[in-house]
This record gives sequence, structure tokens and C-alpha cells, in this order.
Amino acid sequence: MSVPGPIPVFNLFGETAAFPDVIHCERIWDRARLHDWAISPHRHREMMQVFAMRQGEAQVMLDGDVARLHDGQFLFVPALVVHGFRFRKGSEGMVLSFPLSVAAGLQAASAEIGRHLSRPFFGALDEGLLTLIGQLSDAFAGHGAYRGPLLAVLSHALLTALCELDCAASAETVGGSPQRLQRLAALVAAHMAEGWRPGDYARALAITPGHLNRLCREAAGVSASRHIEGLVMAEACRLLAFTQLPVAEIGYRLGFHDPAHFSRRFRLLRGTTPSAYRRPFMTVA
Repeated sequence: MSVPGPIPVFNLFGETAAFPDVIHCERIWDRARLHDWAISPHRHREMMQVFAMRQGEAQVMLDGDVARLHDGQFLFVPALVVHGFRFRKGSEGMVLSFPLSVAAGLQAASAEIGRHLSRPFFGALDEGLLTLIGQLSDAFAGHGAYRGPLLAVLSHALLTALCELDCAASAETVGGSPQRLQRLAALVAAHMAEGWRPGDYARALAITPGHLNRLCREAAGVSASRHIEGLVMAEACRLLAFTQLPVAEIGYRLGFHDPAHFSRRFRLLRGTTPSAYRRPFMTVA
């Protein structure tokens, strides 16, 4: 599933224009069968998605990991995570796409919800979720005077319900400020090629370097510099897995002026060299 050149970044599936509506609802059948049941790896900068598999199955690529979306399951994919699918022919379900602006109010009101919505997770489709998805689909197809607010309220209800299930499925609790760390992640994505240091990011966030360090330790358990480097290396993994860019070029794009230094840091953090990490992806049919 490797892709030549940079990883495609879309706002809505294959489209690159502005998001066309409050949210978007689409059947898996309608989109996947147009692409021979395979969606190439890509990511969305300003959009999160929910894949609800009513009947069928899919192999899922998530930032280099391979998983399966089974009959009766959902998958939540946040912004920036690279994802691709190989659906079983005839699979049926819904894809719901939410611009980040729709979820911003939820994330501002609840740090815990913001934390759940910052990473991919799977879960079972229960009757409550199926009802909410059906209501969203109906509202999306409707033309009522208050269609927009209704879609926003139902979106909040669905995303909150998903977070409730994810919370019940994991006993972990993390403190700190997920919303601010999400802003940090967006800044790292925008400026990693410039070699910004923790102090640069702290200034952009209008906080002190010490405050940024405390936030990272509380939320991620590591220092700001290590957290930032982890974000950079996650992007390195995506580029290695989903593009054919030379290793040295990937290092340059991530702010490493010395390819050897990039390879050393990657091996230290990932336990393998960039070339060895890439090798299994180059053999995937």
C-alpha cells in the first residue's frame, strides 16, 4: 500500500476543497465500490471520521499498524492519522466525517473528551450508537430550517457516546490539557521542517517553556522535548510507510540537516533503522 511522493491530505475523501457541509454522511458501499473496495492511505488535516461497519469487514492501516474492522464495530480516526482500507466486497455501513470545528466545543468543555478524540480507537456498535447514526444520516439528508444546529447537536451526542465507550473500555486516566497539546501537535506538524525547539513552541502557545514541560509530563509522562520528538518520529514512520521518499529526504523534511543524525535518533526511539522499518511496507501488495 505504499504511495509515491507525499502522503495525500484530503478534507473529504478525495476532495481537497473546503469542507462542504456541517458534517458529511456516506455509505461505505457508495464510496468503496467506486475504488474496487480499497481506499489508499491518506489523512485529513481538519477532519475526524467514524467508520461504522454494519455488515462486512475491512483491513485497516493506521499510521503503519494493521488492524481489522469487524462486523458490528466502529472505528474512530482523528485528524492527521494516516489511514487506508481494504474492504470485503459488499461491506455495508456508514462513514461520518466531522470537521474539527464541530468538535471544538466538546473538546473545550471536557479535557477527557479531548483526550479520547486525539487517538484512534475501536468499539462495538450498540443500539444507542446505531440510533444516533441513523438520526445523523436522516438529518444530513433533510432540509429543515434548523438542519445545521440539529447536525451539530447530534454530532456532539455521537462523539460523546463514542468517548463514553472508549472510557469504559480503558481504565487509563491522563491529566493535563489535551486541547493545548492538540495545538502543540498542530504546531509541530506545521513547523517540524524548521527545526523548532521547545522554547519556540512555548512562545507560539503563549506559555513558558516550564509550563509546556509540565503539561507534557502530566499528559504524556515525558518532557516537552521528548514529546515533540515523538511527534516528529511518528511523522517519520508515516512517511517511511506510505511514501517512497528517500530516507535522507524524509530527514530533511523533519528538520534534520544530517541524515546520519536522523537515522541515529530514529533507531534510538524506534529500535530499528529507518530502512528496516520501511522494508515490510515495501513488500505489501
